[in-house]
Amino acid sequence: MRILPAPSGTGIVFRRIDLDGFEIEAVSRNVARVSYATSLMKKGVLISTTEHVLSAFIGLGIDNAIVELDNLELPILDGSAKPFVDMIRKAGIRKQRRARKYLKIRREVEMREGNKFIAVYPADSYSVSYSINFPHPLIGKETFQVELTNGSYLKHIAPARTFGSREDEQAMRDMGLIRGASRENCIVLTRDGIENGPLRFSDEFVRHKVLDLVGDLALLGKQLLGKVVADRAGHAMHTAVVSRILRDKSLWDEVTVPEEAEDREIPRRSEAAAGSSLQ
Repeated sequence: MRILPAPSGTGIVFRRIDLDGFEIEAVSRNVARVSYATSLMKKGVLISTTEHVLSAFIGLGIDNAIVELDNLELPILDGSAKPFVDMIRKAGIRKQRRARKYLKIRREVEMREGNKFIAVYPADSYSVSYSINFPHPLIGKETFQVELTNGSYLKHIAPARTFGSREDEQAMRDMGLIRGASRENCIVLTRDGIENGPLRFSDEFVRHKVLDLVGDLALLGKQLLGKVVADRAGHAMHTAVVSRILRDKSLWDEVTVPEEAEDREIPRRSEAAAGSSLQ
């Protein structure tokens, strides 16, 4: 995988260099399927497990970049967004001249499915409140709230790793899932504990759900100004609310933010990643 700079207005684009450079834009219309990860598809060409790198782009304020791949799935690395964040910061970030356009929520959007819930409310900045409830002695009910400003994403969200249960492993492998899963790229839960501790945060599980949510909402195609509240939502609901928002233009406005306000409230000006690679 390589991340390359891109001109203003490009957005985030995945490029399959093993398929003659076929490109798939990271936008809602290209969402293919969502279960344990979010996949994009265009004209039958698939890109799988996109949420972690998209989350890193939002956290760093990267609006425009080309992500080159020579296979259908992005590297899982350590199961968090931190390796992507580190490689981008090492390569450098360049401010671009064109003012960033935000998607600012004007009217509330709520979706409920059984005990699952997600909503986006009007706000002048981007914040997330996420709740989970897993029947495991180390998880149970967890809630995490974060204002995605002043480096909060890098400190509190990016290092949080994905997790899975040893009891569910074989069933998932039989379905063709988690083929690359190991103790090095996810938190492995046993019936009563963790195989490969320690945790990076006491509530690392819910923080990773925030990481996934931020990556899935990147499929709006613009940085968000809104307050997101989610309860046991998951990838399917994350992408469903994106589709609902984009379908109804009365729910949002496209706005720019004065640079001084951007620096203060949302310190992620219009930027592009310099070239960086992960092989």
